[in-house]
Amino acid sequence: MSIQPKVDQTQPSVARVYDYMLGGKDNYAVDREVGDFFFKDLPGSVSIVYSNRQALVRAVDEMARSGIDQFLDMGSGLPTADNVHQVAQRVNPDARVVYVDNDPIVLAHGRALLATLDTTAVIQADLVEPESIHHNAEVERLIDFSRPVGVIFSAILHHLNDDEKPADLVRYWADLAQPGSPFYISHFRTGRNPETKAAEDKLQATFGRGRWRTDEEIAGLFGDLDLVAPGVVPAALWHQESQSDVTRIGSNVQELTVWEELIGAALARKP
Repeated sequence: MSIQPKVDQTQPSVARVYDYMLGGKDNYAVDREVGDFFFKDLPGSVSIVYSNRQALVRAVDEMARSGIDQFLDMGSGLPTADNVHQVAQRVNPDARVVYVDNDPIVLAHGRALLATLDTTAVIQADLVEPESIHHNAEVERLIDFSRPVGVIFSAILHHLNDDEKPADLVRYWADLAQPGSPFYISHFRTGRNPETKAAEDKLQATFGRGRWRTDEEIAGLFGDLDLVAPGVVPAALWHQESQSDVTRIGSNVQELTVWEELIGAALARKP
């Protein structure tokens, strides 16, 4: 008999707040309170979530089409439409994916979703403890580090303070990966305006951690990996032309909202 992971319904969760903002049902009142701040006090900010998700879909599609058939998704969040395994397996049905998140509700819902798939797994682990992820039985079963692997940090590294050394975490996996392995990062960009300052303050007050970073600082998270053109750009514009069936919030890709400017994305490869 499996033991259901314990969920603390009194504390907000990053994964569940994102789930609420994406229209999901796997959240609690404490999560909706945070989400409602963005809906009501910062109207338009929901485009951050959608821009980020759409860029992730394009990134995984591009990686899979380049021949990558195994993926580690760090801080994956709750299942939604076009999950990493669904996007990758549209290109290669045998693609393998391990989702990593520290929220027990992600583990519960992810396992339910993936119960019939032996090529995909979800594990509960902390991003800042990479050794425990590396040696997890599911990671050892599905990910072969003697071949290139796609490593995804979608909207997760901005939840780490500088003293948690996010660049060191990226480097840990880069050192394990084979040449040609792609690394994808999306991250909040410093906005330097009242709206984005309010959003940053809210997340800091709610979760007690995290930092917005400049494009140069985001690029620095990749370390010695080779950035793929166009480098760090707003997620809404990152390879926007590469997948015609993914539409961007807004009608003109040249006229981004202040919110779409707030989330950046970039891809790099291990030389």
